[in-house]
Amino acid sequence: MNKQQLFDQIKKKQSYLCVGLDTDLNKIPKHLLKKEDPVFEFNKAIIDATADYCVAYKPNIAFYEAMGAKGWESLQKTLAYIPNDIFTIADAKRGDIGNTSGLYARAFFENMDFDSVTVAPYMGKDSVTPFLEFKNKWVILLALTSNEGSGDFQQLVLEGSKEKLFENVLKKSQEWGRDDQLMYVVGATRANQLQEVRKNVPHHFLLVPGVGAQGGSLQEVSRYGMNEQCGLLVNSSRGIIYASKEGDFAEVAGQKAKELQEEMAKYLAEFL
Repeated sequence: MNKQQLFDQIKKKQSYLCVGLDTDLNKIPKHLLKKEDPVFEFNKAIIDATADYCVAYKPNIAFYEAMGAKGWESLQKTLAYIPNDIFTIADAKRGDIGNTSGLYARAFFENMDFDSVTVAPYMGKDSVTPFLEFKNKWVILLALTSNEGSGDFQQLVLEGSKEKLFENVLKKSQEWGRDDQLMYVVGATRANQLQEVRKNVPHHFLLVPGVGAQGGSLQEVSRYGMNEQCGLLVNSSRGIIYASKEGDFAEVAGQKAKELQEEMAKYLAEFL
């Protein structure tokens, strides 16, 4: 999916919602455990309930890898079930030496046909560029995360400069790819720093996790992060998919997604 197609979906649905499919056998409704593939049955119900309100789905690959071959099968079935007009994100946080990154890229872009994959930039250009060689596929580079340890490196001020490391990542990575190939992860709980981010990447899309269960403010993210093409994919995982653990889990997930979509429609009208 290219940049214009993604923006067209945002306008059509009046939404920039990404639903995180972080599916955990220990958290899904117990009655699903009797099914042959409980993870897929859960994901299928969530997709059916939320597809009208979101423009992206983001399976966190770790939840599937942890189940071995069965998990990969569930992931592939889930990916095949997602409607073709919805953007797909492999939240895999890959990034290795060049030839290994090339194999990771083939796995997610050729074999599984995801639209995008999250990549860690720590090893530099040659670990990222193999992912950028695929037409209409996206690299979502980790830039400014909201986890407790993010300050260990991301917020460090570079010697001889007032620039923080995450700002250097934003600037340097633009030498590797265009704004129709690169997105950046910016945590919602860092909303106060979105203005700094936007100064460095005014035209790129940002994937913003942390709205909902993690406490991020959708209004602040929208105000400080939106650009002329919206430029935001705001993710909610637990706040949607685990809003209920009973038989009505899909219905409740759909309602939560609808509530976020309606709030997003208001901000699109206000800020865009």
